[in-house]
Amino acid sequence: MSSAPETVSPRIVVIGAGIVGCSLADELTARGLHDVTVLEQGPLPAPGGSTSHAPGLVFQTSPSKTLTAFARYTVEKFSALEADGLPCFHPVGGLELATTPERWADLHRKAGWAGSWGVRGELVSAARCKELWPLVDESMILGGFHTPDDGLARAVLASRAQMHRAQERGARFLERHTVTGIDQQGGRVTGVVTDRGTFPATHVVSAAGFWGPVIGRMAGVDVPLLPLAHQYARTGPLPQLAGANDPRTEASKPILRFQDRDLYFREHTDRLGIGSYAHRPLPVDPFAVLPYDEARARSLDMPSSLPFTEEDWAPSWRDCQELMPALRDATVDEGFNGVFSFTPDGMPVLGESRALRGFWLAEAVWVTHSAGVAKAVAEWIVDGHATVDLHECDVHRFEGAQRSPAYVRERGAQQFVEVYDVVHPLQPMEHPRPLRVSPFHARQQELGASFLEGGGWERAHWYEANAPLVEGAESRDPWAARHWSPVVAAEARHTRERVALYDMTPLRRLEVTGPGALAFLQRMTTNNVAKKPGAVTYTLLLDEKGGIRSDLTVARLAADRFQVGANSPADQVWLERHAPDDVQIRDLTSGTCCIGVWGPLARDLVQPLTRDDFSHEGFGYFRAKETYLGHVPVTAMRLSYVGELGWELYTTADLGLRLWDTLWAAGQECGVIAAGRSAFNSLRLEKGYRAWGTDMTEEHNPYEAGLGFAVRLDHGDFLGRAALEHLPPPRRVLTPLLLDDPSAVVLGKEPVYAAGDAGAPSGYVTSAAYGYTLGRCVAYAWLPPLPAGSAVHIEYFGEKVPATVAEEPLFDPKMVRIRR
Repeated sequence: MSSAPETVSPRIVVIGAGIVGCSLADELTARGLHDVTVLEQGPLPAPGGSTSHAPGLVFQTSPSKTLTAFARYTVEKFSALEADGLPCFHPVGGLELATTPERWADLHRKAGWAGSWGVRGELVSAARCKELWPLVDESMILGGFHTPDDGLARAVLASRAQMHRAQERGARFLERHTVTGIDQQGGRVTGVVTDRGTFPATHVVSAAGFWGPVIGRMAGVDVPLLPLAHQYARTGPLPQLAGANDPRTEASKPILRFQDRDLYFREHTDRLGIGSYAHRPLPVDPFAVLPYDEARARSLDMPSSLPFTEEDWAPSWRDCQELMPALRDATVDEGFNGVFSFTPDGMPVLGESRALRGFWLAEAVWVTHSAGVAKAVAEWIVDGHATVDLHECDVHRFEGAQRSPAYVRERGAQQFVEVYDVVHPLQPMEHPRPLRVSPFHARQQELGASFLEGGGWERAHWYEANAPLVEGAESRDPWAARHWSPVVAAEARHTRERVALYDMTPLRRLEVTGPGALAFLQRMTTNNVAKKPGAVTYTLLLDEKGGIRSDLTVARLAADRFQVGANSPADQVWLERHAPDDVQIRDLTSGTCCIGVWGPLARDLVQPLTRDDFSHEGFGYFRAKETYLGHVPVTAMRLSYVGELGWELYTTADLGLRLWDTLWAAGQECGVIAAGRSAFNSLRLEKGYRAWGTDMTEEHNPYEAGLGFAVRLDHGDFLGRAALEHLPPPRRVLTPLLLDDPSAVVLGKEPVYAAGDAGAPSGYVTSAAYGYTLGRCVAYAWLPPLPAGSAVHIEYFGEKVPATVAEEPLFDPKMVRIRR
């Protein structure tokens, strides 16, 4: 979502000279942009934001591949920086302890992520944990996860080193400049107003940390983050650490996580620093944070360092003393409540604002990810795209219902609570729910729907009403059995054998209209959408380098009217950024709904409800009709993402319940059931249908993702076409795997090892689900090109699970069932 290419050299103003702002100035100037001004309200080099008090822990491993990439780059960059003769990164390593079976299992899962994303790490015994950290009580520990390349970032030193380097390239850093306004004209930023003058700008980047909402309000831009205070304390000198550490480097032992009690530890020469997430959330109003000088006048070290709340600390101190008996005779000499930022989903907020062109956010970024974020944002500004996928961090990822102050506050506080929790990938949030419901919600409740949540939507994953259809008993390991039911198998089989209704309302629907609509969609997407009205086309949105921004279904309903099935709010923003004046784009999602009617008896269900011909000859595959089913006007599209005959049926939200009831009544003779998202996911993987954001992202091109069929190089120029014409042969491809053991399952993000791997994995799993038609778990993975039949193994909680590369599509390769 970059701005149009600059006709003159861009003038960039960065707000905030913490670790993100300094890193960004360094990255921008390294790319040849020298007109960069960094404005800071406090004194340099330690202006009093989160950077100034950060303990500097860098644990690289995350369930997010993107966050791990950010952290790896931060380690790489800071390891090469020095200030005052000291390295800006100290690779003491990291050690995470397990004191419960659940945590020990989770560390096995974390070791899998490390393998998938290329981070060195190993699971170690309790005895080895004791060797690495002699102060711990070995009897409490089941084992640990040791990552030797993690360590301590000296945030203030790294800021200074990058600031000096950026200054040598022409950047200006101005301290004690308080931003008071953002100038704009014609929907575009033009400058930054401070108490010491105005600074013209073509791009403004808010890297203000927990002051982000304050800057955002000046620009008329929502910044969905919540500042929270987090306790950090230092002990007095400990005899056990006397002489153990060089005062200049401060630490020699790995940074330590005791996540079962929400604690972490690092050395400060002969003292311990201890951070706690165990206390109640302590929200901070960013508009009420004191300026630097006023904070100092009130005996605060800095604006982001609030008074220590002893009552919150007491339980954590007891937990520290239990883990480290040596602390029972120790005291806490000092402590503070440090302020930093959380978002509703715990990820950073990055990108150019939809509301104000040229106004960028680089917010809710921790030191761990700072240099990686700065590099990505600099690439985004300069090149129009980053080299890593950023969809999880995109400022536009949140739905409107997820941007209210109440939602941001409630979900941000919960992210603090869950920082060190063992969180299942399907675990839904508990509050605020329900937030968004389809018109069918009451009927789904009557059928005993088990709801999970996504994008604020209640999504039925299975229905207890289908329990009588369960055949036999399927056993799963405890982790895979969470947020799952054997009913899923019954719903998948019933869809293959009869017919089922699926609530597809959360799918994003856009309407693209206007005289230029056809030419615009031709220019923006990879396939040929210049077909007669009634045609539906599967196509892709690419960025300039040929990476997959999204996949779309485009239905041409009239000469100048299209319905586009998209993935996220960012898709609409991307299209709007490129749309000419004669094209209008409107989000239809909230005012409409959709039911998928799929299965071999789907035609038997819908044909009696309409006078239109729903035969294969009268209503072919990938066709659309506007018609009526009973009393309900619908847009019917003959699409199937489960590999069976059927239609997606769209109507307005006010008629949704009537549509459900009409189909339900008509389907009784066919044995219709309602089926959930878990069955849907199983069926779509059997057909090899990709899920954007999981199976492929901007880091992948269509050919390596197995989507070359959606690219028509002969339909004219389109965004990303030039890049596709010069691609080398793929070194990795999205590969279907079948697990050899019929009882085995994996869930996604696990490392995959091919024959001949010398320790490092060949790739990683994207999507996985049990294929009930095939009798095997299906997993898709990014791997080097391997012939069908090749043996691999997937590491699942430390176990090697054999699998075999398969030919795709795994189910109904001739498409007989869909085209009947």
